[in-house]
Amino acid sequence: MGKKSTEEKYIKKRKIKAFFYSFPFYICRVFPIQKNKIVLWTLEGNGGYSCNPRYIAEEILKRNAKGETDYDLVWITKKPSLSFPDGIKVVKDTIWNRAFQMTTARVWIGNTRTFLGTRKRKGTTYIQTWHGSISLKPIGKCRGNKLSEIAYLVSKTDSDLIDIAISGSKWCTNMWPKGLIYDGDIKEIGTPRFDILINSVKEKHQLIRERYEVPNNAKIAIYAPTFRGGSQALNRSVNEKKVSLDFDRVIDAFEKRFGGEWYLFLRLHPQLADSVKKMNIANTNSKIIDVTQADDMNELMAATDAIITDYSTVIFEGFLTGQPGFIYADDLEEYVDDRGNLMFSLDEIPFSYAKSTDELVENILSFDDLKYREESTNFRYRCGIVADGKASKRVVDIIGNITSRQIIYGDINGI
Repeated sequence: MGKKSTEEKYIKKRKIKAFFYSFPFYICRVFPIQKNKIVLWTLEGNGGYSCNPRYIAEEILKRNAKGETDYDLVWITKKPSLSFPDGIKVVKDTIWNRAFQMTTARVWIGNTRTFLGTRKRKGTTYIQTWHGSISLKPIGKCRGNKLSEIAYLVSKTDSDLIDIAISGSKWCTNMWPKGLIYDGDIKEIGTPRFDILINSVKEKHQLIRERYEVPNNAKIAIYAPTFRGGSQALNRSVNEKKVSLDFDRVIDAFEKRFGGEWYLFLRLHPQLADSVKKMNIANTNSKIIDVTQADDMNELMAATDAIITDYSTVIFEGFLTGQPGFIYADDLEEYVDDRGNLMFSLDEIPFSYAKSTDELVENILSFDDLKYREESTNFRYRCGIVADGKASKRVVDIIGNITSRQIIYGDINGI
């Protein structure tokens, strides 16, 4: 059977599954929308209290505590045992729970796609905050012919439900129509998860070191490679690629170049959290700490002093605190062949690029702080990054405008 025929069969199977998946959403329309109810999720329900929804929720909880608002927050997750603050109702992600909670909510706040077959009724507003920002990694139509038909179908179907997409930069605003396959309302008001990088660096510096028993005067570099594997491919597997970086040499290079004692946090993508043991990561050095299971990457970045990644958006976020960023990508040609061309050429970003441990060590040792700060400032200006620590407040203000309006029912989609 040819590849095209296999894909067509798979798409047909997904559409049939989506058809039946949609039934609970229609059935639950016998229940009214609750005007103050907000449903949130991360990573298609696989995530915990993290990313943009977390920081929006924190702002809502502050306003609720002051009596300024009275929102009911419901977080849908496949892992309800994870830690969530008081004031958030945590609901296990099952089809009926998801359908009931989403169908009776006034507002949805997500950072990834909804499941194919999800139905949104009239009177509900879907705010898409997205889990990426400026990046090397192409998404959506930016992948060119590397975008599969099923990935397009899932993306386009979800985007047709979105009412507002949140952008943190002029670059993202211009990219979202192709990247998110979305031509609706875009609010260029900042990225909520950036707020912690502006407002809480000193606080998180101490908190994270206490949590992981790192000396308070020590510095931390974080290694955070991106997710590999097709989230919408025919085979929904992830690439449990063996990490080839020599962490001991990297730590030594940081200590030689920047002085002091350094630790290295290992942060694999959340979707690889359960696969760490399969990846043959040697960890005999007590200065190497696995933080893959930590819920929120931005909380970690607020406390770190340098970041290493390959194609992840995190390097374009961590540099907002001024910490040096380094690209380590030993599979560039393979990655581009699978994913599509990068969004930037490697010579137009402020980060050095290495294909081996030797090259990365050399880049760390020869790091030019003055040049990096100048290039980072110019890059931020060119991309029009909005990062003033107030994005979450702006999103909650938007929610206030939404919930203050009367819910209008009418056609079959609103019943």
